[in-house]
Amino acid sequence: MDFIQLLASGLANGCVYGLIALGFVLIYKATEAVNFAQGDFMMLGAFVCIGFANDDFMGQGFWIAVPLAILVMAVFGYLFNWGVLRHMFGQSQTSIVILTIALGFILRFIAGTIWSHEPVSLETPFAGQDIRFGGVVLGVDEMLVVVVTIILTACLFVFFSKTKIGVAMQAASQNQLAAYYMGIPVKRIQSLVWGLSGAVAAVAGILFASKGAIDPSAGLLGIKAFAAAAIGGFGSLPGALLGGIIIGIVEPLSSRYGPPGVSQIAPYAILLLVLILRPGGIFSQTQKKKV
Repeated sequence: MDFIQLLASGLANGCVYGLIALGFVLIYKATEAVNFAQGDFMMLGAFVCIGFANDDFMGQGFWIAVPLAILVMAVFGYLFNWGVLRHMFGQSQTSIVILTIALGFILRFIAGTIWSHEPVSLETPFAGQDIRFGGVVLGVDEMLVVVVTIILTACLFVFFSKTKIGVAMQAASQNQLAAYYMGIPVKRIQSLVWGLSGAVAAVAGILFASKGAIDPSAGLLGIKAFAAAAIGGFGSLPGALLGGIIIGIVEPLSSRYGPPGVSQIAPYAILLLVLILRPGGIFSQTQKKKV
C-alpha cells in the first residue's frame, strides 16, 4: 500500500514538473532559446491566482481567480517577448540564457515583496478532500492535477496539429526564414508561443499551489523541469511530460526505499544516464538542417 501511495503522490508531482517542462519545450521549439525563468513563471502564476482568490481586496473566489491568473501570465509572457526579447534579436543564446536567469531572480524578489517569503496556501473548494481505495488515500487535489494535465496535453496536441496558428508555430520552429517567406508573422508567432508558455506555467503553478503551500523559492523547481525536458527530449511535448512523470515518481520512491539523500540526486542521475545512452532524450527528434 505504501508503494501505491508513493506512486500516486509522485505521479501528481511529476505532472507539475511535466507542465513546467512543456513550457521549456514550447519556447525552445519556436525560438531555439531556453527560458530558465519558466519555473518562476509557474511560481508567479500561483501567487497571482492566490492574490485573486485569497486577497481581501481582490478576493474573487477560486473559480474566477483561475482563468484570471492564466490570462495574466499569458499576457506577461507575450509582453516579455514583445518588449524585451524581440530587441535582442541577433544576440547569442548565452545572452538570452543570462537574461532569463536574471528574470527569475527578479520574479522571486517581486513575489516575496508582495506576498512575503513565507509559505502561502491557495484556498480551493476541494482542500482536504480525499478518496479512499482500500488502504490507499488519494487526495482530490492530486487526482485533479493528473486529470488536468492529461486534458491540457491533449488540447495542446490538437492545437498544434489541427489549428492554423498551431501549424504556423510548428512551421516557424522548423524554419523561420521559410515561414517568413510563406507569409507567417514569425515575430508575432514567437510572442504567442511565449504567451502560451506563460499560460501553461500558470496552470502548473495553480495545480502545485492547490496541493499545499507555496513560497517564492518554488520557482527553483524549474531546474527539475529542465532535467525532465532533457530526459524526454527537448523537441517533444510528450517527452517533456514523460520526463516530468519519471522524475516525480522516482523522487518519493528513492526517498522511501533508497539510502538517505539519494532522492536529491536521483533526477539528475537519471538525466546523466539518459544523456549517455540517448543524448537527444527518450523521444529524440534528430533533424538535419540543409545549408
